[in-house]
Amino acid sequence: MQLKYMDIDLFTFPRTYCLCHCISADFALGAGIAKRFDEIYKMRFKLFNRYGKTSETMRVGQALRVDNVFNLVTKERYFHKPTYEDLKKCLTDMKKQIQDLEITELAMPKIGCGLDKLDWNKVESIIKNVFADTEIEITVSTYTPPRKEKQWTNTNTARTEKSTMQNG
Repeated sequence: MQLKYMDIDLFTFPRTYCLCHCISADFALGAGIAKRFDEIYKMRFKLFNRYGKTSETMRVGQALRVDNVFNLVTKERYFHKPTYEDLKKCLTDMKKQIQDLEITELAMPKIGCGLDKLDWNKVESIIKNVFADTEIEITVSTYTPPRKEKQWTNTNTARTEKSTMQNG
């Protein structure tokens, strides 16, 4: 296994790479990088179509593959926090699928460490242990997209100017 880091947007990796990220079993995908996966891949729709009949409790610990993306189900509900044990189960499931499919390249964010608040040093150690006996190349994207600036408008000033023009 080779683990490397790159400051590149996860969504610009070539299609030869599989991607992975963490999700909840309720397929909320409403915040963080999961929301971007939904926007780009229509992931909620695809997950519900493919896995919607599976009990949410049964999904935790699984890596649900859609297109070139492994959705790591690390918790039951979006507002829960994952455990390192459930993350390890997901990674182990993903490893088996990767080996069966002969996938050689995987890209990921610092999984479980954004909104889920896991410690990256522990997560990295789990990744290294799970994939130690494989030939996979894992690239961790350290890219942070620029924050969108809020457009600030002073509606009170606009109303005052408009009122003055109408009255004057």
